[in-house]
Amino acid sequence: MQKFLGALIIVACVLGGFAMAGGSLSVLWQPSELLIVVGAAMGSLIIGNPKEVLLGMWHQTKGIFSFRRRGEQFQRELLMLLYELLETVEVGGLKALDAHIEEPDQSHLFSKYPLILEEKNLMAFIADNFRLMAMGKISAHELEGFLEQEIEAMDEALLLPSKSLHKVGEAMPGFGILAAILGIIITMDSIGGSVAEIGAHVAAALVGTFIGIFFCYCLFEPISNAMAQRVRTEMSALECVRTTLVAHVAGKPTLLAVDAGRKLIEQDVKPAFKLLETWVSNYEDKRDEEA
Repeated sequence: MQKFLGALIIVACVLGGFAMAGGSLSVLWQPSELLIVVGAAMGSLIIGNPKEVLLGMWHQTKGIFSFRRRGEQFQRELLMLLYELLETVEVGGLKALDAHIEEPDQSHLFSKYPLILEEKNLMAFIADNFRLMAMGKISAHELEGFLEQEIEAMDEALLLPSKSLHKVGEAMPGFGILAAILGIIITMDSIGGSVAEIGAHVAAALVGTFIGIFFCYCLFEPISNAMAQRVRTEMSALECVRTTLVAHVAGKPTLLAVDAGRKLIEQDVKPAFKLLETWVSNYEDKRDEEA
């Protein structure tokens, strides 16, 4: 909703201000200028990026309009999933997780945390690294190095679509100038016409510049920034998992290991330690009742 509200404000203020100043909105409709600017932008995207980045750009662009902030419920599920996994390790060893991490979708443990199951990157990161820990003895320092490299690689890959869109956004004013130059060429070609005809051609050429600037600062740049922020939100969950696993391998008690991960959650949605203790206490009480 916030994204749509922002888009509505932009359109209303830009076009409304133009109309209030006495401009005719019909003058801004120049399909040929729009074709030149948008076509050049789309072509440059296709030339400069592999198919995977273009698909990622499409999915991330759609995602920013449907993205829901990861609130308390998501953070609870993430932290309690990590707590339960580590408690399972404490009781039965890492081999006790084989039935869960090999097929998380079929695991009764993971099924209790549906919001986490929906996150494919996060689920793959959790399963892969618990599997790594189960394959053999590994020190906390080694594990931290491996996980930092993996997160860095994932971060770079996930940010590629927003970076590519940002670069094209920066080029949009240039594409607008390109359209304006072509419009001026058309104007000069009809220099013998009436003043009204020449004025219409100049106006059309200037619309090309307007389209380029509008798309840059009011569309591509905000969208690429929103995409990057969404990736940062995803990465904070991975950082939480990384820190929790490293603390566990370093020998910290389960609650302290999970709390170390909690501290890496984004500030505005990070639960307090007291709330984490409450969640753990409720889990322990429920487990004792079932036993």
